[in-house]
Amino acid sequence: MESILLSDVVSSFNLKPLNEQPMDLNIHIYESDVIRPGLQLAGHYLHFGPDHIQVIGNMEYAFLASCPPAERQRRINKLFATGIPCFILARSHQPMPEMQKASVRYGVPLLGSDEATGSLVSAINKQLNVDLAERISMHGVLVEVYGEGILILGDSGVGKSETALEIVKRGHRLIADDLVEIRKVSDTTLLGMAPEIIRYLIEIRGVGILDVKELYGVSSVKLQEKIDFVINLEYWDEDKLYERFGLVNETTNILGIDLPSLTIPVRPGRNLAVIVEVAAINFRQKTMGYDAAQALARRVFGQENDGSDTKIVEQYIDDFDR
Repeated sequence: MESILLSDVVSSFNLKPLNEQPMDLNIHIYESDVIRPGLQLAGHYLHFGPDHIQVIGNMEYAFLASCPPAERQRRINKLFATGIPCFILARSHQPMPEMQKASVRYGVPLLGSDEATGSLVSAINKQLNVDLAERISMHGVLVEVYGEGILILGDSGVGKSETALEIVKRGHRLIADDLVEIRKVSDTTLLGMAPEIIRYLIEIRGVGILDVKELYGVSSVKLQEKIDFVINLEYWDEDKLYERFGLVNETTNILGIDLPSLTIPVRPGRNLAVIVEVAAINFRQKTMGYDAAQALARRVFGQENDGSDTKIVEQYIDDFDR
């Protein structure tokens, strides 16, 4: 399982240690959901997950303040005894003496934040969803073209890096070359980035390693990007029939998510960077409701086409050409 150290969370969100004595922050966080333990402080622990970060705000703090000291200590002890990784007080609330005692007794770090409770919970949730996401590394290139994240896959030497370099020269941005780390941050979203050791670097055979950030400036690179669709590059096969009109929608499955994809054959004379650029524009058009291939099908058949009559469309175009 992926994990992140509590010390990294503390530094990322400027959390302040509130313990009377130093506490060990080298605690591994495995769960991305942040809990506001209002029900638990009231005594309800059914389905409670003790591995989650706990944050309290005005309501939980006011509830504890309304309890007699002995009752308050009992409720706080019961929560801390479950083994929670940390206890965060939002909105600059100061720790109650009962919290200090429970923190020392059970070894639970007590932390504070000046942020509003909802904002803090949302921000930590968002960051942990990325840091703890299911992930995979793939041999490929990730670029951003007109705001679309395009993952370029293909055999070694097919021209992925050269295509990426030309795309950068045309004003777009590089996210990763050679190895792309892909994280599943939700049931519908994949986020791609480069491993830190090769970040912003690109390899061009015959030239060597290039630092794109230094060559073309900070506007030519990006730390991470949502993957919108996939382009598969492959060497041209004379015996293979390639899609000509885009009536058949291809997909590529990554981490259980089907992404729209294209297969582009590679042979001398084809400007792959321009093709990728146009593919990005066409993809955006489709997401906005316009499909040129379907528009042609409506002209020919008077209705939408699911790809089953592709040969009829091809014959129509061939006859038109003649």
